[in-house]
Amino acid sequence: MEKTVNTSSNAQCKYIHWNGMTSPRLAFRKLSMKDADTIFHYASDPEVTRYVLFPTHKSMDDTFAFIQINLDKYKDGETASWGVTLKETGELIGTADFVWWNVYHKKAEVGYCLAKEHWNQGFATEALMSLVHFGFTHLNLHRIEARCFEENIASSRVIEKAGMNKEGILKEALWAKGKYRNVWQYALLQKEYEILPDFKDYPLVVNWR
Repeated sequence: MEKTVNTSSNAQCKYIHWNGMTSPRLAFRKLSMKDADTIFHYASDPEVTRYVLFPTHKSMDDTFAFIQINLDKYKDGETASWGVTLKETGELIGTADFVWWNVYHKKAEVGYCLAKEHWNQGFATEALMSLVHFGFTHLNLHRIEARCFEENIASSRVIEKAGMNKEGILKEALWAKGKYRNVWQYALLQKEYEILPDFKDYPLVVNWR
């Protein structure tokens, strides 16, 4: 994974002043310690964590530590996990984020993790599309990337539905879950994003403070 590079105060201000956003069915917000039970519910599920880089949470201490890391990043204006909730009910169903953001090269990587009971309902695709739209319209990105393990067919479909293009396989690119993993590399350029019909007038409302 590439390290986040925030080289300007403007970049940090984007994250410090971000105060949530909404898409057709989802609402995105910063996490809090009140989310610990919900996050532990899915982060302790081996089926959910099978294809992600973070280890399965073994205790609530793991979850509290995860949330604290993100709280610190919010304060410092760094990329961090955002909570993904159902807009109608406010229920937290997972997280989505820019895994890293390179300001100089104007590129970033997107990722997500949702609770199992909310799979196969289009929420992951909507979450990724929202990040992509936000990245190109508010972060001045030129290129947005996404990656998934080669065997993670479901995530490949989600990324492709979100409009991203498969560029190739990165052989044994990551050490994860006890072995080297082949990784599919996806990307979308701003000029490609601008002509995709699904993003025309995309209904994302961003709140700033």
